[in-house]
Amino acid sequence: MRHHTSSHEDRADVLIVGAGPTGLTLAIDLARRGVACHVVEETERRAVNPRCNTTSARSMEIFRRLGLADDIRRAGLPEDYPMSIQYRTTLRGEEIFRIDLPSAGEVLAGAGRDRWPTPEPQHRISQLFLEPILERHASKLPGLTLERGTRLVELRQYEDHVEAVVESAGTTRVIRCSYVVGSDGAHSAVRRQLGIRYQGVDAIQKFVSTFVRSSELGRLAAPDRAWTYWTYGRRLASLIAIDGDELWLHHVAFDPGHDTDHEDPERLLTEAVGGEVEHEVLGVVRWTGRQLVAERYHDGRVFLAGDAAHIWIPVGGFGMNAGIQDAATLSWMLAAVHHGWAPPDLLTAYERERKPVGEQFAGAVGSAARASLADVSPDIHLPGQDGERARAELADRLAVTEPHRYSPDGFSFGYHYASSPLVVGGEGQAVISMGGYRERAQPGFRLPHSWLDDGRSVLDVLGPDFTLLRTDSTVDVEPWTDAARERGIPLTVADLPARWPDRYPTALLLVRPDQHIAWMGGADARPDELLHTVTGRLAAHQR
Repeated sequence: MRHHTSSHEDRADVLIVGAGPTGLTLAIDLARRGVACHVVEETERRAVNPRCNTTSARSMEIFRRLGLADDIRRAGLPEDYPMSIQYRTTLRGEEIFRIDLPSAGEVLAGAGRDRWPTPEPQHRISQLFLEPILERHASKLPGLTLERGTRLVELRQYEDHVEAVVESAGTTRVIRCSYVVGSDGAHSAVRRQLGIRYQGVDAIQKFVSTFVRSSELGRLAAPDRAWTYWTYGRRLASLIAIDGDELWLHHVAFDPGHDTDHEDPERLLTEAVGGEVEHEVLGVVRWTGRQLVAERYHDGRVFLAGDAAHIWIPVGGFGMNAGIQDAATLSWMLAAVHHGWAPPDLLTAYERERKPVGEQFAGAVGSAARASLADVSPDIHLPGQDGERARAELADRLAVTEPHRYSPDGFSFGYHYASSPLVVGGEGQAVISMGGYRERAQPGFRLPHSWLDDGRSVLDVLGPDFTLLRTDSTVDVEPWTDAARERGIPLTVADLPARWPDRYPTALLLVRPDQHIAWMGGADARPDELLHTVTGRLAAHQR
């Protein structure tokens, strides 16, 4: 094929390479913040095989801020479809254990909302349905363009800009931009251009994943529907409902040294179901679950996010969801620098905040995967008391390993940036875990949720940039608004009721654009010094 070079040079404030959930979330957030961005995606069409099938509570909160949460919650499985997880000998066999979780319809109706630690509980939606929603919203935003069938060829960094050489339909051209973000997956061209390597465990488990269409599977599941059925045939496997009807994703786990090339997906499905079932194979993927984090998250004006920065075994869907968190952090930083109210040095905090989170997530996910995928006694298939005893023992084990895996609130509300140079008063914290979090405001953590009298969440009163929350109306906030105005820092001021002293224990809380707390204190604060610190200019001393 002959390649042609165009003399035309395109321009963008930010070039995003990769149009998966991370790249699209970042693009939407940047465009809403007034930063023009161009997204290039090498593939012409979205992938056919489902990948991530869970959108975490924290991701749903981010989508709520972007105005997307309701559309996402109404998509995927039918609103009345149970989000339960069942553990069975085979699909046709004995139930061993179950976890019952509310359907999308129950969440939309607000059932039990007073007990929620979030205004947006997690949602089970396949990436097959999530990505079109994100792309549709992206297409409506001014300043955001998306180009498919375009691959990155080369990056050239300069002191004040980056030149990206891209190729489309045999023609190469240059895109000149201020910054580049690689959200182009595990085989990231951006990461390769930077010469950045992954570090960690190269193989935890191998998998054979088969996407099937089967109305018979839907009929088998209908008497006791669940979102996921775990089965213990020859191999541990999961069968995930994609549309609540005839589309299913079947994952089968193997030891990391196992040769999966010779595993027959048809036989694997038969073993999991406990008999043959009518079906059509739509796609088969053989892949390896890993525990890897990039050695660096940025180089100069180029940044990595999502799977380009970290990959791990998909327990709880936290590959995609960690990427969405990456996007929420990087977007406000890029926008602050673009609009001039923060210096370029602010961007170095992205790696200092997100890389430790990625490393701790990787470790926790790896440990959870090893516990959940541990060997199971074949005695669970025996008839009579011996089988009952083996199934009861397995149920006891699952009661310990599984609940936090499917409601990993620690990953949504317990991750933090307490040691960030942009956070004042952060303290040493325990390692992030799936289940660990406190419903109490702390510097570096996401602001805890509470319902207000008007039905809004506390998170809903936050402005698009920095917000100063006041729980004591006698504290004068004029020094803050004056200091912010002098420095061009956009600041929203909002009052909170004083009825939650344990949850919001100080008179003032300064909240960042990504809803994490930058500082907490009282009337004796020095707003000018604090605002300098949280925007990356100098270190303030906690008083």
